[in-house]
Order: sequence, then structure tokens, then C-alpha cells
Amino acid sequence: MKQPLHRRQPTPGNPRVQRTRNRVLAVARELLPQVGPSGLTYALLAERADVTRQTLYRHWPTRAALLFDLVLEGPDLGTYPQPGNDVRDVATAWLKSLRAGVSVPAVRTAALAVTAQADHDPDSARALVRISEDRYTGFNQLLEPSGIQISEDEFTLLYGPVLARLFLDRGQVTDAFIDAVVTQWLTTLQHADTPRDFQ
Repeated sequence: MKQPLHRRQPTPGNPRVQRTRNRVLAVARELLPQVGPSGLTYALLAERADVTRQTLYRHWPTRAALLFDLVLEGPDLGTYPQPGNDVRDVATAWLKSLRAGVSVPAVRTAALAVTAQADHDPDSARALVRISEDRYTGFNQLLEPSGIQISEDEFTLLYGPVLARLFLDRGQVTDAFIDAVVTQWLTTLQHADTPRDFQ
């Protein structure tokens, strides 16, 4: 079965190694909302996942690397959209998928932890950039059938209001809010220098 575009593909190899990675990430997803980022030590994770700390460091040399994988290898909620011709439909479906993804407590906590640590931890800063690049590339892949590719600034203008509502306002992102964001976002795209045709 082909993985959705938004799912990171771990390095192929020994199936036993992959099972270990999956088990550790599952345990980390369970523990992270309970103990928080600082409480998710490699000692605790090794004990609960029944692996050695050396195994953890082999897969995730830094905590940022572990948090990065918790975000990008989060559970598949079945909400990630398919590529499409209609920019509005793709953007709306993608924002709903984003909303679903950050509603997973471990993904939410991991994303906030990487963001909070990025100013003083170079590994976290790199992880944050890689997460952003991964999402940006994935979104443009969804838009390929429409013949439109957006800039990084245009991408930020799309997801920014949703993350602000969730993380700064601590409010809910309703379908009506997503519709309003997409409508406004399409207006900004139409005012860009290059004329574009939106359905």
C-alpha cells in the first residue's frame, strides 16, 4: 500500500529495526502528553519501550530528532487530502487535516516543544525548518493538478491563522473559520503579480 504524501518514509531496512522504531514512537506518543517534553527522558522512554538507551540514541541522536519524528510520523488519521484541480477544495481539506493532526496530544506537544526550543537549540531550529519544508513541499504536490504552485510566504498566509487560533488564542478552529481563512487567502493570491485562475 502506498504511503500518503504527507507521511515520512523511514529509511528502509531490517523489519525488526522498523518494528522497534514504531514501538518506541508509539510509547513516546503515549508518554509525551502525560510527562511533557522535559519529562520524556531517554531513560523513561527506554524503560517503557523495553529498549536500551543506546538504541534510542542510534535512531534519534537528539531529542529534537525524536520530536521531529513524532510530528512527521504521527498517526495517520485518514484526513490528508488528495491532489486536486480545485485550489479552494485542496486548501480547505489541507487545513482540516492540519487541524486534525494538531488535535493529537503528542503531535501538538511535540510541535510546541520544537518551536519553543528553536531559539536556543540548533537541533530544534533545524527540525522546525525541516517540518515547515516538508509541509510546504507536500502542499505544493497536492496543488500540482491545478497547475498552481505557491510561494513559502503564500503558504504561511494559509496556515498561519489556523495555528494562531489554536496555539495563541487557544480557541477552536471550526469549519466556518477554515472557510473564511481560505476565502481570504484566495483573495491574496489573486492580487499577486502573476494572474491565476481559481475555481
